[in-house]
Amino acid sequence: MESQPTTQREYKDRLFKAIFGRDTEESKRWRLELYNALNGTDFTDPDELQVNTIENVIYITMRNDISFLVDDQMCLYEQQSTFNPNMPLRGFFYFAQLYQKYLAEKKTPPKNILGSRLVKIPKPRFFVFYNGKGDMPDLFKMRLSEAFISPDDSGDFEWTATVVNINEDRLGGIHKSCKSLYDYARFIAKVRECSKGGSPTAESVTEAVNWATKEKLLNGFFERQKAEVIGMILTEFDMEQFKRDMREDGYDEGLQQGAQQKAVEDAVMLVRKYNATPETAAQDAGAPLDKVLEALADTPA
Repeated sequence: MESQPTTQREYKDRLFKAIFGRDTEESKRWRLELYNALNGTDFTDPDELQVNTIENVIYITMRNDISFLVDDQMCLYEQQSTFNPNMPLRGFFYFAQLYQKYLAEKKTPPKNILGSRLVKIPKPRFFVFYNGKGDMPDLFKMRLSEAFISPDDSGDFEWTATVVNINEDRLGGIHKSCKSLYDYARFIAKVRECSKGGSPTAESVTEAVNWATKEKLLNGFFERQKAEVIGMILTEFDMEQFKRDMREDGYDEGLQQGAQQKAVEDAVMLVRKYNATPETAAQDAGAPLDKVLEALADTPA
């Protein structure tokens, strides 16, 4: 029997976060495997990674995927399917929130930044996992100073994001020590293959999930979470395509109306097929709630 999305939190997750960021035993193992691959470490206890993920930090569409504290480091992982040159600035905002949370929760020793003692904090590490279609290097760094209005190469004020290209054929060796990341990359590549260059449909994503099940990717995760994975992938790709359409077409009115109509249709599908609430479906599909409610009233269940 296929599993169904049971909570709004689960339904709204990106697939990357569902795999690496949840509080399940298998997710903990995959998270530890990914951490070891990135840092060249050999930790064996998944519970050494203390997850402290934050969501909807600055803007409603702006959220980080996974953040955790281990070995005196504060790590932030985010997955992106379209290139975003503002990731260092976004990471800067995210870490400001994470450090505030860290200082508020740490009682021993005291964390008073107004006191006379130097407050020690974990060092930040910010990784962006890119699996878009752009021709990006296997590994590169983005720097906050690149966004300064006036050039500044002093290095006095800097924040970096390390971008890892996780497309199936561009993993730069990380997949050799992180099978879970490689399985994720293979699945995304299969979704694109089944979609034949267009936006994924329920049929093409189902085909990819069935393939992933047959290949035993992620130890049966795709078989156990089939319905939820389909919903997440459709939502994730539709939102990315919607944003690309709006950017590339300069908000052309006719095209915007067409994109909105598709978003409404997608929201209705999410309600009918995956039992999402109209409010959640409208938010995830990027559709106006009133239009979704109208469409639900006009179409049979």
